[in-house]
Amino acid sequence: MTGSKEEARLEDLQKTTARVIALVNQKGGCGKTTTAVNLAACLAVSSRRVLLVDLDPQANATVSLGVDPASLPRTIYHVIVDDPGPDGAAPTLESIIVRSSVGNLDLVPSSIELAAAELELSARIGRENMLRKKLAPLRDRYDYILVDTPPSLGLLTLNALVACEEVIIPIQTHYYALLGMRQLLRTLKAVREEVGHEIEIAGVVPTMYDARTSISKEILQGIREYFGDKVFASAIHFNIKLVESSMVGVPVFIHTPASRGAQEYMSLAKEVMALEQTARRAAARN
Repeated sequence: MTGSKEEARLEDLQKTTARVIALVNQKGGCGKTTTAVNLAACLAVSSRRVLLVDLDPQANATVSLGVDPASLPRTIYHVIVDDPGPDGAAPTLESIIVRSSVGNLDLVPSSIELAAAELELSARIGRENMLRKKLAPLRDRYDYILVDTPPSLGLLTLNALVACEEVIIPIQTHYYALLGMRQLLRTLKAVREEVGHEIEIAGVVPTMYDARTSISKEILQGIREYFGDKVFASAIHFNIKLVESSMVGVPVFIHTPASRGAQEYMSLAKEVMALEQTARRAAARN
């Protein structure tokens, strides 16, 4: 492909195809949802059109954007399992999208009902493709689709992996943080080899970093040695403002834009956006 043709193809992809990125770590408490919400918000305030898909039955991403799952008649559960509404038709993802308080940022909300989806989907043919098919009509409407996954490697997470082209892995800089990474990497390999779907690691985000402790420094060094240049330069320090912003239902960049947490997530967003050209070229090859 000539340079001019490749550039034209790249420009077309930038206009029409969202980067679909799943945030994945089967270990809970690693800052995965905090990263999903705040990265989405920082991308949105950077003039990117963003859809955040809450695929976790705990619905923490939904609550963190100020949405009460109990107040919603339909959530992603009803879409994933094709649950018909009063009119007899299954809802689409588009029909349940909620606009957030952040410009350019939309939400596909979750609820505790989603916990039943794994059992309901287990006997279906093509069960790992449900989310991918539901997202397809929306890919030309957004620059980024971020999927917040449950803290497990079950069927919901598998749906997220098959629906995305990239993953971001948040890892807390605590003892035992790297335990389980082999299992996650084996799962990514299985999706590539057994499902036939290519996934790239966009990057690894060190979270809950505390520079005052030697153990945090040692774990961060271990993460960098394990993942090499896949580790983002932006390490997210523990910051109480991140907790406070989740409690009041707004991203930290809106709650306290001058806080350390807000600035670090904005730096992370810039790193993610810097990979856009690489991601588009990979999509052009497929």
